[in-house]
Amino acid sequence: MAQILDGLKVSKEIKEEIRIEVEKIVQNHRRPPHLVAILVGKNGASMTYVNNKIKDCHEVGFRSSLLEFPSTVSEAELLEKIDELNKSKEVDGFIVQLPLPPQIDQEKIIMAIDPRKDVDGFHPENFGKMALEMDTFLPATPFGILTLLERYQIDTKGKHCVIIGRSRIVGKPMSILMGRKDFPGNSTVTLTHSYTPHIEQYTLKADIVITALGDPNFLKANMIKDGAVIVDVGITRVEDDSKKGYRLVGDVDFESCNDKASWITPVPGGVGPMTRAMLMKNTLLAYKTSVYND
Repeated sequence: MAQILDGLKVSKEIKEEIRIEVEKIVQNHRRPPHLVAILVGKNGASMTYVNNKIKDCHEVGFRSSLLEFPSTVSEAELLEKIDELNKSKEVDGFIVQLPLPPQIDQEKIIMAIDPRKDVDGFHPENFGKMALEMDTFLPATPFGILTLLERYQIDTKGKHCVIIGRSRIVGKPMSILMGRKDFPGNSTVTLTHSYTPHIEQYTLKADIVITALGDPNFLKANMIKDGAVIVDVGITRVEDDSKKGYRLVGDVDFESCNDKASWITPVPGGVGPMTRAMLMKNTLLAYKTSVYND
């Protein structure tokens, strides 16, 4: 039976470390870090995610602000608010919760964010710095996976890492980070996706599989080798007869892979909490490197 990569446990440890650091900042008569979230529309999943981020801010001692806009907001109005946040000396980092309504150009919004306040790590300047192994904000989910592997001392040097999914939020940055000259890193990386035929030919040879596909129970035990490390980024609501009416399911068929893997992340309680903790870590980094806090 696999050992659990417990993201819930590690995320609590990280948030406590941040809380202690913020407490010292405040004791030195300095303002706490300030994170702003922009939410457009009433998407249920987005609202839940943003509310969780605000809760995290409260737990670590950050100041947090939520700016809500109707789904009919114009692109110009949103850009105006972003410009205001970019210039504010009271805001260290901010996020624009995705997805956005069709009348708004998502790329234009991301490009408008000051890279120094881009705590999501989505701006091309930050992505480029990451690819060049320069200090920058890492996208929260890949950052969380790296931290989880680091805290559990999972050996990645010279290992074959297969990534399933090529999104700009997880798959692409993860492929770069696992191949970097660092720990975790120094892996030989194969990036697979929906057009890769016979994915099992790659996963069966993998020492580490990181899947971010959004396809419930896609990765089965017959697709991995004995002792593989399995990181499940996928999270999908699947209807059932419970009081909630659904359960959360990852990309990995946990029951079968649990008997074959050496380490595995659960869903929920694996990568998700780590993503939120890394947003807090990025915000603290933005605060500490801000030109307004010299």
